[in-house]
Amino acid sequence: MLVLININKMVPPIAPIGLDYMATAVRNAGIEVDILDLGLSDDDSRVLRDYFTAHDPQLVGISFRNVDDCFWPNAEWFVPGLTDFIKQIRDLTSAGLVLGGVGFSIFGRRIMEYTGADYGIRGDGEQAVRSLLDELQGAKRWDRVEGLIWPDKGVLHSNAPAWPEDLSLPVQRNAIDNSVYFRKGGQIGLETKRGCNRPCLYCADPLAKGTSLRLRAPQEVADEAEILLGRGVDVLHLCDSEFNIPRSHALAVCEEFNRRSIGNRLRWYTYMAVLPFDAELARVMRQAGCVGINFTSDSTCESMLKTYRQAHGRDDLESAVRLCRENGIKVMCDLLLGGPGETPETLTETINFFKQINPDAAGAALGVRIYPDTGMAQLVRQEGVWEDNKNIRRKYDGPVDFFKPTFYISSSLGQQPAELVRDVIGNDERFFEPMLEIEAVVRENNVSSDHNYNNNITLMNAIEHGARGAYWDILRQLRRG
Repeated sequence: MLVLININKMVPPIAPIGLDYMATAVRNAGIEVDILDLGLSDDDSRVLRDYFTAHDPQLVGISFRNVDDCFWPNAEWFVPGLTDFIKQIRDLTSAGLVLGGVGFSIFGRRIMEYTGADYGIRGDGEQAVRSLLDELQGAKRWDRVEGLIWPDKGVLHSNAPAWPEDLSLPVQRNAIDNSVYFRKGGQIGLETKRGCNRPCLYCADPLAKGTSLRLRAPQEVADEAEILLGRGVDVLHLCDSEFNIPRSHALAVCEEFNRRSIGNRLRWYTYMAVLPFDAELARVMRQAGCVGINFTSDSTCESMLKTYRQAHGRDDLESAVRLCRENGIKVMCDLLLGGPGETPETLTETINFFKQINPDAAGAALGVRIYPDTGMAQLVRQEGVWEDNKNIRRKYDGPVDFFKPTFYISSSLGQQPAELVRDVIGNDERFFEPMLEIEAVVRENNVSSDHNYNNNITLMNAIEHGARGAYWDILRQLRRG
């Protein structure tokens, strides 16, 4: 018997899509699975105590989605809380503990060392957790479990990540109460593929999901969307790293939606690269129900785009915004300010160009979260002694450690870079401004102008009063009345 626990307490609550897929896959294999969804719990201790008093599972799986909130200057780190939670579980059961999830997959070995968990699975869990259960009941050949990390006599061993070439996921979506999450969280996620083959300097998605694109059949994706529609969920967020890579798959998914007239009943949002994007894809996406796109824009300064390893240029961004306008799709552009080589001049160039091309919203994120095994980490190491590196921002003492929230903000922007960004933005309501450091301690009047969605009181109130959609779009509409 397996029990899966969702410990993500971020609000607005996000339905644990990976846990939903995995629980259903394991159940379809004939294995008994229970779920403790603490994301919807008001009393975690009572839920855990009552469950383990009445049940004796063989394995406890804990989903760890977020290592931190990825925002400077909040820099809230969630790993110590995971450790405390594991200690709490140890007091309630002698079952083995296995960790998984996107956050775990980025830092698997470090999290195992820090928390003392029995097992961890890096990568996809649908098949791997079934293999682990088989070995627990049989020969205990841990080397045969995909993605497994496990300790043996004080030494951690790791198998290759669980990134199977063929991706087919269960479509039932009934392991988690998605209707409640939709009511409280305003949207539900859906995956059309996994993996990311883009070379972006900073991104951890290839670490968590692999660099090989693994595509779901468009018919399977459409089946899942229709099942969710049948449960009253009519607003989705596609959770792919970039929906339009490859373009052919994005087009095929939309064409299947259109064949079933799903776009007449469903609104959906997605993340996308600026390229490839053209008039045909924009038209077909809108017909299929797409109402909002969040582009990975980063910058409009050519030198910064080259640093970030982006394939698009400023003209491509202008074209993407125009195509969204022509097709009635709301458009959000995510900026990444303060990276290596950023100066007041390059920053001003980027912000002013975005004012010119006029997206519906622009997220002026300041600071690059540094993940190990990325080009960003390699670049920082080349800059010299970390503790003396004036480009590094952190809230912890001791040696620089990318396991903990560590950010890069170009020292050329001065001692108060957030104030500089705000000055350049002015009073332009299209921009979500970076948070000042004092606002990380107290958000004035519980209202935030940035787009850190965690514990955003304005956002939560809007959802409670019926707002639905991508969080940037909800906040954008609130600003404009």
